Amino acid sequence: MAKNPHEKLSSRERQIMEIVYKMGTATTKDIWEQLPDPPCRAAVRTHLRILEKKGHLGHTEDGPRFIYKPTVSREKARRSVLQNILRTFFGGSREELITTLLDDSVSEVTEEEMENLAGFIEEARRKGR
Repeated sequence: MAKNPHEKLSSRERQIMEIVYKMGTATTKDIWEQLPDPPCRAAVRTHLRILEKKGHLGHTEDGPRFIYKPTVSREKARRSVLQNILRTFFGGSREELITTLLDDSVSEVTEEEMENLAGFIEEARRKGR
């Protein structure tokens, strides 16, 4: 299993992982059909072998077809990527990360999102985090 899921994946590998996460399981053909500007199927198979070698995917065989499945849940992969971003770009500061996300020059935050975030912060306080 990958030590840090999705760390150091190429753009194409991230696209493939997104497809597999969305579908749950997928064949090479399934993935190829959903890729934007897809390469040849042999290139997709090569990416799949690389993703297996990196520990992001596993497969089972169904006759001549390989059926690919993520080795790490999407939630675990998200947390891992976020931890990497937090360390790399924000020196581990959650406050800096959140401040950047709330900066209106980055994106507009709706009133509903602000209320939801306030609720999450309050819940974290109650839990002692």
